[in-house]
Amino acid sequence: MTAFPPQPMIGAQRLRAMFRIVLTLLAMFAIAMRPAAAQSILRDAETEALFQDMMDPLLVAAGLQPGQVRVHLLGDRSINAFVAGSQDIYVFSGLIEAADSAEEVQGVLAHELGHVMGGHAIRVNDGARAATNISLLSLLLGAAAIAAGGGEAGMGIMMAGQQAALGKFLAFSRVQESTADAAGAQYLSKAGISGRGSLAFFKKLQNLEFRYAVKQDDDQAYGRTHPMSGDRIQTLREVYVIDPAWDKPADPVIEKRFQRVKAKLSGYMSDPERTLRQFPESNNSIPARYARAYAWHKSAYPQKALAEVEGLLAIDPDDPYFLELEGQVLLESGRPTEAIPALRKAVARSRSQPLISATLGHALIATEDSANFAEAEKVLKTAVALDNQNPFAWYQLGIVYANKGDQARAALASAERYSLEGGQAGLALRNAETAMQGLPQGSPDWIRAQDISLVARAEVERTRKRR
Repeated sequence: MTAFPPQPMIGAQRLRAMFRIVLTLLAMFAIAMRPAAAQSILRDAETEALFQDMMDPLLVAAGLQPGQVRVHLLGDRSINAFVAGSQDIYVFSGLIEAADSAEEVQGVLAHELGHVMGGHAIRVNDGARAATNISLLSLLLGAAAIAAGGGEAGMGIMMAGQQAALGKFLAFSRVQESTADAAGAQYLSKAGISGRGSLAFFKKLQNLEFRYAVKQDDDQAYGRTHPMSGDRIQTLREVYVIDPAWDKPADPVIEKRFQRVKAKLSGYMSDPERTLRQFPESNNSIPARYARAYAWHKSAYPQKALAEVEGLLAIDPDDPYFLELEGQVLLESGRPTEAIPALRKAVARSRSQPLISATLGHALIATEDSANFAEAEKVLKTAVALDNQNPFAWYQLGIVYANKGDQARAALASAERYSLEGGQAGLALRNAETAMQGLPQGSPDWIRAQDISLVARAEVERTRKRR
């Protein structure tokens, strides 16, 4: 073992500064590549239908098929959206709350679609790799300098290297953002959607920067992941104002649906007191009733919530989402039998929308009446056939199978559920192996259990190696 000569003590303040820079760099990489599973995904049938209808014209403009990119809502009040390693877009609930119109959100979706089409979520590794190479080189050079007796010089090399690495990665990120801005503007134009909403939302972001005293001069651009908001607004305005769609009115149907969803989300996410101040009982519009229904339901006043739902159903007795809300309030208030008629009607009016079907299945099971279990099995099978990414539907289907005494398929349903829930690979593996033991070898269900087992086992091994 080589013995190095004694070195002078490095100041604790300098050491902490270096660690801060290194940790900042690592955090940037982690944020860029964080999985969506780390966030809380909110599932709502009406919201997902609206997002897809807002997205599809942009997809066609980009040369894709309708439905080829999906939009997911995350329960986070930050004003943000991102693409993470796939063709799916994730929008934070805070962004919906901050937006005043559907066109503002479509501007964001067009920008994120620019990231999808540019493969930016995948190419972020290129930027990280270049920055990491600089970082590692500076650490090696710094360590060599320290070993040679130059403690202060070595420390300086390390800190300068980490700063350069961070700057390299941030510059890479800013280029991607500018590219996505330009692509998004192109998609909005081809879809015939005005860029006014996009500019309005960028202005909101700039106003937030002003509120929090974020400096807007060019000297500050070096340390940012995105270009300066003022520069983005100026560049995009020059593109939008000459576009034929600039003065085109917004789609009134999409806008009406957006205001409904925004109010529903506000009622779900906000404190009830805030919701009731924002939507007083003197306001009998659909968005206001929607928001208050959720506020009263959250406050454990089911009768007041149901009164708001009755007001909605008086406007449109066949609206599947109003019917769904009626069934949800009754079910979650301990009245599953009363919830079933409204949910049955909601399923029929929505053409077996899988999230609504899963809620009906839950209500049928919650009655604890075995006579309802056959219907529950039917609607839950339909739900998972149309959307197999709903762990709650798989959980309910597992209950049905267990009630029938079909333990193998109950275990398979549990394996499906745990494979969708983050951090549950061990449970997914155990249930998949149990299912394989009770299912006919080579059958479709057995093959599916085997697939889950292989994936879960690999994840368990990766987790074990990380420890």
